[in-house]
Amino acid sequence: MNTEKSRTARWRRITGACLAVALGTSLAACAPAEQARVKLDFFQFKPEAVAEFKALVSEFEAQNPDIDVVINAVPDPDTAIRTLLVKGKTPDVLTLNGNGNFADLAASCVFADLSAFPSASRVKPEVQEILNSLGTCHGSETNGLPFANNASAILYNPDIFAKHNVEIPRTWDELIAAAETFKANGVAPFYMTLKDAWTVLPTYVNLAGNLQPRGFFEDIRAAAWTPQTGTHGFAKDGKEAAEKLKQLFGYRQPGADSAGYSDGNAAFAAGKSAMYLQGSFAIPAIRAANPEARIASFPYPTTNNPAETTLVTGVDVTLAMGRETKHPKEAAAFIEFLMRSEAMKAYTTAQSAIVPLADAGSIADPALEGVQDIFGEGRLIGYFDHQVPTSIPFTAMLQQFMLDGDTAAFLHRADNEFAKAAARTSTKKGE
Repeated sequence: MNTEKSRTARWRRITGACLAVALGTSLAACAPAEQARVKLDFFQFKPEAVAEFKALVSEFEAQNPDIDVVINAVPDPDTAIRTLLVKGKTPDVLTLNGNGNFADLAASCVFADLSAFPSASRVKPEVQEILNSLGTCHGSETNGLPFANNASAILYNPDIFAKHNVEIPRTWDELIAAAETFKANGVAPFYMTLKDAWTVLPTYVNLAGNLQPRGFFEDIRAAAWTPQTGTHGFAKDGKEAAEKLKQLFGYRQPGADSAGYSDGNAAFAAGKSAMYLQGSFAIPAIRAANPEARIASFPYPTTNNPAETTLVTGVDVTLAMGRETKHPKEAAAFIEFLMRSEAMKAYTTAQSAIVPLADAGSIADPALEGVQDIFGEGRLIGYFDHQVPTSIPFTAMLQQFMLDGDTAAFLHRADNEFAKAAARTSTKKGE
């Protein structure tokens, strides 16, 4: 048995005896009375969720008086976690966004395999697959458990829709027809915010994720891929998504180029547009601008066949455990505590997120009722950009594309950037 397998087996032996106990009872029953209090280092990456995690930690500590959970909230989590790892200070328990950065860390085997956790069997399979497909240790482990999901849908104002007798679009043509109706009646169809480059991304991930062929990233992320030799590529497969993106942004309001994300939240909250091309993650900020804001949602219709519509969703909060934690029993108990339905519902209600459990029931936030069915049916795909290497300035490229409207230049640059990334990968493997 190699070293890695030995570590995994040791961890499973240590945690196995106490996991069942940890599901709702005090872990004190597993520890000798004379044992000192255990201190868990809890890396928490979401600054907007400090209050929710503080409340959960307090509840856990009250049930487990032999454990202290020290919350380590950081302003720049991607940099902070890498710094901690370099110093050999992997936290006992972590929350991280389930993106490409998490996948890189998972693939480097710094997190424990959580596949044997009782809560792992309750996670919606489609959601776990989205997370695992980004990258795991040895390509076979489960290094993170989805705690909360977001939904990249189109937000809309139901009062404006009702006033102009516009039905919820279920196809691409209906979406464009709705935009034209609003425009003809002097209503901004969308509120665009091109000052912040990333705000183009939520729309593009839906268009590209649904319209580009399966196997796209497996091909273009392969070592030595080139636009000329690859089966897929942006110029070959990306024109429809790019043209539809340009068409939607053609409806932008005057001054969109200098409007930022906070401007967009405030404007939509004030009823200044019928639709808003941001997902569930924008809802708390919209309500902060106007607690009475009228918000509803529907999945992006990217084609004229509603049966082909899928929902782009990401694991907004992933729970992970340090592979070499000195307190595996206590860390496992804390994770199982967080993965209870009650804890997840409390968090997702406060953060306008979705519980990613197979038995989660209805989405708590009424603004997300429009994506309830498609999420429940498992018609889900992950974020397109989570497959984009961090060395590629993709959001800036999208922003430039929306400013100059040059489809060919955008597709050519995307191909060129992926070719450079593939060349670097090829060089490393050959060294």
